[in-house]
Amino acid sequence: MIRRKQTLSLLVAGALCIGAVAPAGGMASPSGLTLTGVPTANTRSDGYAPASKLSPQLDQFTVAQGATPLENPSALTSYYGYDNDVLGPAGQPQMVPIPANPAIEAKKTEPDKNTYLVFKHSLDGADPGYDYGSHFLFQGHEGGGGGELTRINLDADADHRVTLLAMTDVGGKPLATIDGSTWDPWAKRLLLTTENPSAPIYAATPGFPSAVVDVSGALGRGGYEGIQDDSDGNIWIVEDIGGSSKPGTTAKRPNSFVYRYVPAHPGDLQHRRLQALQVLNGKNEPITFASQLPLNSPDQLALHTYGNTFDTHWVTIHNTAVDGNSPFVATDLAKAANATPFKRPENGQFQPGSKFKTFFFDETGDTNATSPENGVGGWGSIMELTQSNPSASSGKLTMFFRCDEAHSGIDNVAFLSKNQISFVEDAGDTLHAQRNALDSAFIWDTGLNYANASNQPVRWLAEGRDASATLDAANGGFGTNEGDNEITGLLVSDGDAGTDGILGAEIPNLGDRDWRWFYTQQHGDNRTYEVVVKDTHHHDD
Repeated sequence: MIRRKQTLSLLVAGALCIGAVAPAGGMASPSGLTLTGVPTANTRSDGYAPASKLSPQLDQFTVAQGATPLENPSALTSYYGYDNDVLGPAGQPQMVPIPANPAIEAKKTEPDKNTYLVFKHSLDGADPGYDYGSHFLFQGHEGGGGGELTRINLDADADHRVTLLAMTDVGGKPLATIDGSTWDPWAKRLLLTTENPSAPIYAATPGFPSAVVDVSGALGRGGYEGIQDDSDGNIWIVEDIGGSSKPGTTAKRPNSFVYRYVPAHPGDLQHRRLQALQVLNGKNEPITFASQLPLNSPDQLALHTYGNTFDTHWVTIHNTAVDGNSPFVATDLAKAANATPFKRPENGQFQPGSKFKTFFFDETGDTNATSPENGVGGWGSIMELTQSNPSASSGKLTMFFRCDEAHSGIDNVAFLSKNQISFVEDAGDTLHAQRNALDSAFIWDTGLNYANASNQPVRWLAEGRDASATLDAANGGFGTNEGDNEITGLLVSDGDAGTDGILGAEIPNLGDRDWRWFYTQQHGDNRTYEVVVKDTHHHDD
């Protein structure tokens, strides 16, 4: 078995903190990690492949990469991050152009959101005689020639490191490409989103082979990305659809919604209601798709003004008891019900210790420095939704942070402690070039008021760009692949597969080695990393 790097044992709960401080670092919060901020992002220059820069208190190591072979290869794919459509002379994926094939590469499968689970009695894999251990990291893949579900077996040797769990559903249909994932402890299923209104949302078993079923007859279809359970068994879904441009501009219409699926009972993925979040403006009128059409509309301006608080309601857009179980497009129903769209609210998470009363979600925004709405949501934002309980029909919404050019295009989210929340950027090649900066990962202290300009998030990662992504960025991905690297799959979890392990149920403690921190550097070499806190005083043999 591979021994996990033991670097956390000296760290004591309550002794570490991440403060919202000047980029050089410092401490301003009573709990969490103490990190020195990385002063600047990596620059984006043609042909330049800089290394990632981490806070000096952190280290990272690769748990899988694109060239890691699958223990059970298929005709479509034999490696963690590459299809078999373009093979080199030795039958391996052509990861970069070669003289024999100078203008093509193998399609990259793009592993995305990570879900970490611990099963004390292990799980089956492709080798029935092998003990796969107890610690597993699951991910769907959002690129390549077809969808796939993989599992990194964190305790396994190199030959058994990555298992291909499924490429088809239980009916034999090829999976759609997969984006988000989470674990539903009542259903005992992975929930997998596809960010595609024409494709299903899936539920999948964690063992091999995985039984994958379409549950979009109850949960609907949309540009679904972020997905998260609460303590009542409701499922929260955050949608990412960019929307059309406002006439004559690079500003995009808010076009994506926040949803809540309320099951007939926890774990029921076939029966009951899908709801969409509705926000009311100062006139007690819904903020809608239509009301945000005008450039810099009053509703959009109000939503993105510090100090404003809005009443919210959940409106039911589909009920299986009335509407049946045929798959449906949730986005259309949300618009018709006058729910409130946002500018690409890709992911969200409950604050630990809030008893699932506080939910943070982001807006990725327009990801374009020329957007005339950058002052009113074009750069994106972080929103905070509070309710009396997770099943409450109403609540309050306020903007926690209004993004700017240096903190924009934010996507995945994880809490590192009770009060420290991390969002990572997915700004895209256009904005990277406009600001001459690659993506970063930041930490915000939820106890601070960010209307105070002196409060700024701490950068813990300035992402680099590997040589493969640098080639892709300079050559349009050779027709199939993405350009610059992006940060995705951010996750902090202790892997508890029971109801106490729902993200937000427990307060993360990265001073306890049961808590683990992962992310994927998507595109390029598609490396999945574990982040560890350095410990210079204790080492296991």
